[in-house]
Amino acid sequence: MSFLRKLKDKLTPPKASLSLKLNRESFTLGENIEGVLTISSEEDFDAKDIRCEINCTESVKKTRREYDEKKGREVEREVWEHATLYSSRPTLRGATRIYRGYREEIPFSIGLPPTGRPTYKSINNNVVWNIKGVIGVDGRPDVVSRTMEIQVAQPIAAPVIKEVIVKEKEVVMIPCKYCGTLMPQTETICPHCGARRTG
Repeated sequence: MSFLRKLKDKLTPPKASLSLKLNRESFTLGENIEGVLTISSEEDFDAKDIRCEINCTESVKKTRREYDEKKGREVEREVWEHATLYSSRPTLRGATRIYRGYREEIPFSIGLPPTGRPTYKSINNNVVWNIKGVIGVDGRPDVVSRTMEIQVAQPIAAPVIKEVIVKEKEVVMIPCKYCGTLMPQTETICPHCGARRTG
């Protein structure tokens, strides 16, 4: 293999394509993202792994004082600061030999953290969730799918239902001495004939 070919291989990813398809576009924290990663290749190569990469990033707009050389003084500028709130790289397949003409669909189910931050967008603050498919390759750039933005919502709290159980007292019935009608033992007067209970 020529030197130029080796150099080109080090700088370019293998001739393969990745396509990511999700079952839905929106999910809630704590549930699974489900979908299919489709691989097709026009080249023989060894993959160290096949994975998904999920990231949650928060961007906050802040005002910062910076020195402006042209104006010779400090000026206020609005800048966006970014922080990664969550990052995961779940492996769907370990080391794999991929050959020319290779095609496969890999179904996946990846859990979202229950304690993460939901998607949020405003003028000064954004929380964004992204997912992409990756074929990791040693010594060359990885094969990467298109990055998809997903909507992640806070789960709706189930209503709290308090169950109240009323225990019914067992009522003992006794016959009236005068008319024979059954009446509750707790009564002192017969509800049928009006006679006072004697015993």
